[in-house]
Amino acid sequence: MTESSSPYLSRPRILVLGVQPGTPPFRIMEIDGEMVGEARAITDVLEYAAAYGITVHDLDDPDVVRWVGGDKLTWVPR
Repeated sequence: MTESSSPYLSRPRILVLGVQPGTPPFRIMEIDGEMVGEARAITDVLEYAAAYGITVHDLDDPDVVRWVGGDKLTWVPR
């Protein structure tokens, strides 16, 4: 397979993992493959991104943020 015929797979800098039980529940965040902390809301995701110099214009853009175990509105365990 040549490089031009291979499918494009994005690797976003921001990874937000599934909801973990807690009071309140949280989601572990990774930036550039490194765990950076626990997000409890969308604002936390944006704050961590900004701290690492990442401007997020669209939280639904899979090239920027990958949501695992739910989307940007999932903040409680299923």
